[in-house]
Amino acid sequence: MTIRVLLSILIITLTGLQAAPKPNIIFILTDDLGYGDYGVFFQNLRKSKDDRNQPWHVTPQLDQMAAEGMQLRHYYCPAPVCAPSRGSLLHGVHQGHANIRDNQFDQALGDNHTLATVLRAAGYSTAAIGKWGLQGNSKPKEKKKSGQTKRKGKQSKGSSENPKIWPAYPTKRGFDFFHGYVRHRDGHMHYPKEDGMQLWENEHEISDDLDKCFTTDLFTARTKKWITDQKEASPEKPFFVYLAYDTPHAILQLPPSPFPKEGLKWLGQKGKMINTAVGKKDSHTHPDYEKATWDHDNNPATAEKSWPDVYQRYATNVRRIDDCVGDLINHLKELKIDDNTLIVFTTDNGPSKESYLPEQYHPDFFDSFGPFDGIKRDVWEGGVRAGALVRWPSGTPKGRVNDHPCQAHDWLATFSELAGVGAPARSDGASLVPTLTGQPGQKSSQVYVEYSNGGKTPKYSEFEKYRQNGTRKQMQMIRFGEHVGVRYNIQKHSDPFKIYNVDKDPKQTENLATKLPDLQTKMHNEVLRLRRPDPKARRPYDQEFVPALASVTSKPGVSYTIHKDTTPWLSKLDDLKSSEPRTSETLEQVETTPDHSTLVTGYLEVPADDTYTFNLTTDGQALLRIHNATVIDAAYKTPTGTVAGTIKLKAGKHPFRLYRKDSGQAFSLKMAPAKKGNPSPIPAKTISH
Repeated sequence: MTIRVLLSILIITLTGLQAAPKPNIIFILTDDLGYGDYGVFFQNLRKSKDDRNQPWHVTPQLDQMAAEGMQLRHYYCPAPVCAPSRGSLLHGVHQGHANIRDNQFDQALGDNHTLATVLRAAGYSTAAIGKWGLQGNSKPKEKKKSGQTKRKGKQSKGSSENPKIWPAYPTKRGFDFFHGYVRHRDGHMHYPKEDGMQLWENEHEISDDLDKCFTTDLFTARTKKWITDQKEASPEKPFFVYLAYDTPHAILQLPPSPFPKEGLKWLGQKGKMINTAVGKKDSHTHPDYEKATWDHDNNPATAEKSWPDVYQRYATNVRRIDDCVGDLINHLKELKIDDNTLIVFTTDNGPSKESYLPEQYHPDFFDSFGPFDGIKRDVWEGGVRAGALVRWPSGTPKGRVNDHPCQAHDWLATFSELAGVGAPARSDGASLVPTLTGQPGQKSSQVYVEYSNGGKTPKYSEFEKYRQNGTRKQMQMIRFGEHVGVRYNIQKHSDPFKIYNVDKDPKQTENLATKLPDLQTKMHNEVLRLRRPDPKARRPYDQEFVPALASVTSKPGVSYTIHKDTTPWLSKLDDLKSSEPRTSETLEQVETTPDHSTLVTGYLEVPADDTYTFNLTTDGQALLRIHNATVIDAAYKTPTGTVAGTIKLKAGKHPFRLYRKDSGQAFSLKMAPAKKGNPSPIPAKTISH
């Protein structure tokens, strides 16, 4: 082959790469929508049975989105409640590494890489619209009273809380633009002005301008307006929108008017901000549900009764979201950017039994938990199997149903790849690009949940009897392939997992633990190897020693690869092309190359069960994982001094991965067991590959 032909092929290849622009990305997150509330996942099946004792609602726009894209039926949220779920999503880490866990509402999202910081650095305009709840420096959660959330009305607007004191305000975590509720509790109400809740647009509190603005409509209209403005100002620049609805959660207020045939419009006028801000607050029930009836006593001989008001409200809320998604897709078509815009639609956790109304809501009226057991605050499938829909006309084949187990932290790796940058080294996710595009090579995703709650699983007749009214407390869930392990009310690490084949048994009725002893051992080991303790969310297994590998054949020294890493951060080098592996007798002798990053891998052999401290210094960035647990994260900003990390290790060999992006001049990694004093360079005799 001649040089001219080779050059021609290279030019064609480069031209092809340039001809595929980065996709726009819209990530839509609902609040407490259940897997069973999607038409394509469950409600359509209910409808097809036409059992008048089993009411149903519909989601025609989401069904259409599924027909034009892909269903991810084995997609999991990070946690069964909103704050940790949203934090893990934005940071791209599972709950074993997240800085927001359990019920830490309004805690500051850690100052580290987010979906927004990564995509903004990759050339995207970024916006967060809707509910935040991760800002930090907020007052304690207000108490409930008489079945409702206690409110102080207008007084809340006079609060001294504002973007200046919120350390993790969205514009401080990578978003160019923010419009929405900042505080978690504000998102429980859906009329900002009338309910006395603060709503912010960048640095301004604007709720006094929002007469009769129902938040589902408001957030959708503002998203449409922002996208229009972006495409007019910078038509070639891709955008990322994190659209986080605060519905159907909590008070179940109704919109003030029907959904307009012409779609939602941002009018931008004080007192008339959007075109649906007319009529009466909390007044419009969707006509499909206003006169809906059901066989309440399961007796066809008696007259049917109307749906209770609270369920008309819930179905109307879901349908309003459905209308808004369809309206947003139509808007993209009108702007002629639909083809290369990737939309993800999902929910933050399982369905809730809250309504904040005198009439209590229960998700078993529509079986919003779908074919599973469990709801919000459960780690049974109904609490964490969220499901997702993806629509990307130029990238995702139409009408696909995919059963690859995946979780919310996978989106950071996915969006990074689509944006042409490496995912940050701290990311726990696997890119879903092969799944979305229908190509081979999909890597396994780590599905993992830990959570603690003092309540009980509801006593719904649809649930397995032994689960009804079951104590939650410390809970844990992990998935390997088709098998899920679950533990409730954990007292000690030796407590066994209940193990289910959720491909064949999605309701988790047959516990296979006694038949799968090796998998039981694997689950016990891996839940220690992939996570780090958090002093603000203590677990019964925090003080356990991480088990070593059972048997390893290895050679002295370490193996390392050098990677071309053009991103401004230290990337997850496992996903990037590299040089041929090289070896070194010691960590200090590993070569580094300017404008490149280095991945060092090997085994660390420790002589005794102990707590080991690692001290790292660098003039660049570095991250240390032992097994899959991140022990040291110095990969976001160059540290100004020594960074330390500790981990409890059992005697034996432990695999490690050390990610480096530095000059090699100032790098040092030292170690010491708790019983031996000051850290010192890691002896060559303790490392192998």
